[in-house]
Amino acid sequence: MLNISNNNKPKQSLAQFKSVRTLESKVHYKILNKIIVGISILGIAMLFLPWTQNISGSGAVTTLKPNQRPQSIQSVISGRIEKWYVQEGDFVQKGDTILFISEIKEDYMDPNLVQNTKNQVDAKKSAVNSYESKVESLENQLKAIEAEKNLKLEQAYNKIKQAHLKIKSDSIDLVAAHTQLKIATTQFNRAIKLNSEGLKPLTDVEEKKLKLQETEAKIINQENKLLTSKNDLINAKVEINRIKAEYAEKVSKSQSDKFTALSSQYDTKAQVRKLENQYANYSIRNDMYYIKAAQSGYINRALQSGIGETVKEGTAIVTIMPAAYEIAVETYVDPIDLPLIHRGEKVRVWFDGWPTIVFTGWPDISYGTFGGTIVAIENFISPNGKYRVLIAPDKEEAKWPKELSIGSGAQTLALLDTVPIWFEIWRILNGFPPNYYKQETLTTKEKK
Repeated sequence: MLNISNNNKPKQSLAQFKSVRTLESKVHYKILNKIIVGISILGIAMLFLPWTQNISGSGAVTTLKPNQRPQSIQSVISGRIEKWYVQEGDFVQKGDTILFISEIKEDYMDPNLVQNTKNQVDAKKSAVNSYESKVESLENQLKAIEAEKNLKLEQAYNKIKQAHLKIKSDSIDLVAAHTQLKIATTQFNRAIKLNSEGLKPLTDVEEKKLKLQETEAKIINQENKLLTSKNDLINAKVEINRIKAEYAEKVSKSQSDKFTALSSQYDTKAQVRKLENQYANYSIRNDMYYIKAAQSGYINRALQSGIGETVKEGTAIVTIMPAAYEIAVETYVDPIDLPLIHRGEKVRVWFDGWPTIVFTGWPDISYGTFGGTIVAIENFISPNGKYRVLIAPDKEEAKWPKELSIGSGAQTLALLDTVPIWFEIWRILNGFPPNYYKQETLTTKEKK
């Protein structure tokens, strides 16, 4: 600087002030300066101490499996409370009766409803057996009709054969008669000739003439027989058609009766199935009057009370806490911390009501915390604006207290990277997330 400006003034010493001179003359002022300097040096040194970054969360004690959590027992059907078999705090085994309710729907109030339905089922089954017997009888009738038809047709075909043979026989007889006519005519003509020559008497001529007339009459009779035989053949053929038509009608009627019986049988079977379904439903409904424990546990709270009160189907009756369960902790973390945690990561847990001394940045010197392992991370945000994380006990560390109650509060601490304290203060002041940290898995060579 050229020191040209008039604004530049020489620096003034603090010693010109009376109060400063008074303090400098005091001994404890020098001691105070040393203390301030020492504390400042110590504070600066502490800024370089290691600090373990972490993700803190708060939650409650729960169970690892859904079927081990407290549950409510509902009434499957509507009814009226008649009798209680338990009270709050009682231990019940699986299948023990908790409550008895009575029926309130008019469709099921018949005390003999199950037995009456069973009787209906038995009656319908008997009807099915009767229809089966009827169908069997009609099938036997059809077989008998078919056998009789075959015999009748065989008899008719035999008559046709007989008619053919009779026609053939009559035809031969007719041919023989014509031959006899020729012979009689020849003999008659010869007798006339011999009579005219005087070699035969007139009586011989008359005999030959009579024989000729008899032969002509025999031809007419034989032709009549032949026509009769042909007519018998036609009648035999007509009889076959009549037999077929008659037995076709009988078969059709029997088959119609059979199909009607089968239809009634199938309809009755359908009614039997429906009644059996109703019978099973009524039997099951009778068992539902006794509300039983789904698993062994303790009765926590009776949600319904009194005698004579009505409950609707699906109404919760009591809550039960299972006797055997695997304990776990459900905690909630901020969305900004969710990418920093993963399944299998180790966390520290401490419970409400248990003495603890926790140093979040120095977990090694904390007291009263227990080890845990993340087993599930919810991918959908909860109503409280955080993500739910499920933590199970770490098998490699000390067991969690047996006296823990489901629902009691718990605090969690997920350990991340180790950084200096000054870096952590700078991160918090700037609102940056913790460093991403993932536990490295040593290879086999590195382990050796």
